Amino acid sequence: MADTKKVGSVAYATRDKSYFEKRGLQRYAGIWSLWALGVGAVISGHFSGWNFGFMTGGWGGMVVAAAIIAVMYLGLVSSIAEMSPALPHTGAAYSFARTSMGPWGGFITGLFENVEYVLTPAVICTFISGYFGSITGLDTAWYPLLWVVFYVIFLALNIYGVALSYKVTLVVTLISLAGLAFFWFSAFPNIDFGRWALNIGVGPDGAAVELPEGNGEWFPFGWQGVLATLPFAVWLFLAIEQVPLAAEESVDPKRDMPRGILLAFCTLLLSAFLIVLLNPSIPGVGSFALGSSLEPALDGIRAIYGDAAAPIFGVVALIGLIASFHTILYAQGRQVYSLSRAGYFPSPLSVTHEKYRTPHLAMISGATLGLVVMLAIWFVNGGGGPGETQLGDDIIGSVLLNMAVFGAMLSYIMQALSFVILRRNQPNMERPFRSPVGIPGAVLTIIIAAVTLFYQLQDPNFYKGVIWVVLWCAIGVVYFALVGRHKLILSPEEEFALEHRGDAAVAAAVAPKA
Repeated sequence: MADTKKVGSVAYATRDKSYFEKRGLQRYAGIWSLWALGVGAVISGHFSGWNFGFMTGGWGGMVVAAAIIAVMYLGLVSSIAEMSPALPHTGAAYSFARTSMGPWGGFITGLFENVEYVLTPAVICTFISGYFGSITGLDTAWYPLLWVVFYVIFLALNIYGVALSYKVTLVVTLISLAGLAFFWFSAFPNIDFGRWALNIGVGPDGAAVELPEGNGEWFPFGWQGVLATLPFAVWLFLAIEQVPLAAEESVDPKRDMPRGILLAFCTLLLSAFLIVLLNPSIPGVGSFALGSSLEPALDGIRAIYGDAAAPIFGVVALIGLIASFHTILYAQGRQVYSLSRAGYFPSPLSVTHEKYRTPHLAMISGATLGLVVMLAIWFVNGGGGPGETQLGDDIIGSVLLNMAVFGAMLSYIMQALSFVILRRNQPNMERPFRSPVGIPGAVLTIIIAAVTLFYQLQDPNFYKGVIWVVLWCAIGVVYFALVGRHKLILSPEEEFALEHRGDAAVAAAVAPKA
């Protein structure tokens, strides 16, 4: 049995160098690879999802909500752009919180983020099946098989090597952006903003109604509508925070990581502004119709070019969904890998592929869990079979989607809090990059994320997701309290945290032996 060294409420098991030799990663990513990782993770949200906010806020409410969420993400990406080169480890959010708040803070933050990265690919996979079925006419009964096929294909691409994974990410991200650029340039000469973007009013029952002549109020639901729209605006930026998970596969993380993150954010900011302005302003489309559309950009293309162009653009939108699916599968594997390498999750999950040096067991385990949850929800709710009025993937959208966003918001709060604590308690830590918005930006991130969580809870469909997230986290906490905290391992994240919290002697005592 391995020797252990107790540090407060946790204990570290001694491991020799062979432990880490079986868990090595390969450096490949430069600035543009990191940029593609950030943009690719988010880009599917510019093709669908964000537009449901029109029904709660109108056009003006959607724009202001998107601006508020952009401020939240500016504070978040600036904070992680400072922390990631200072703590250049695969652990990312867990690593930041571990150094600032100790092992319990690190584990809980990692648990919140794990909810997001395991479930978001599952949600996107249902969107992929929907688009694929729309293009090909595939019967919905075959959707579960389609999910398995997509998971297997993109797991294989991720496992077969980091270079291949990043090349696929770059290609699908560029195709997706090219498709969006085509949409923007097509829409510009055709827009009629007042008539179509402002075609939402308020009915006698307080619900949104269509104004046949348009030219309605910018804020038909007032400031309450703006705040209620915040959860939908999150889809314009959700998952950009995964970039620091590539720290140990970055060629020069201290130089490239901040540039890659901020460049990705600027790209998404421009894309978000254009899509929110142009999509509802196209004649024949409008904010009211988009408020319940599953394919808003495709609706715009149909209005401009007719139905004949829809299948071609539908393929581009499908590639955008694939970009996000592929990149978040990558992030999921690294997130599970980092927590397992440090002993928070079972350590065998962090073993990397002997030939390709990718965390294949972490990716397979996370993907399997997400797929099992999808299939369970699908079959419990009838699976869209004959006579079913509500498809299993509709339930997935209303439950798993909210679970993923809930986990994300909680992890944002913990990461921003980590930034504030590190700034105050570790002022002399080497920081190759400093956040331009500093502590005030991080505090704004915490406030906006908390308000967004509050308004998510106003949705009755959200409670199911909350219950499952609470259960997920409760099981994780019990496991860590009874097992995990007694089996921690001195990974790079743990060693860095101990050294910067004054436990350098312990770090040396349990360092890998030659």
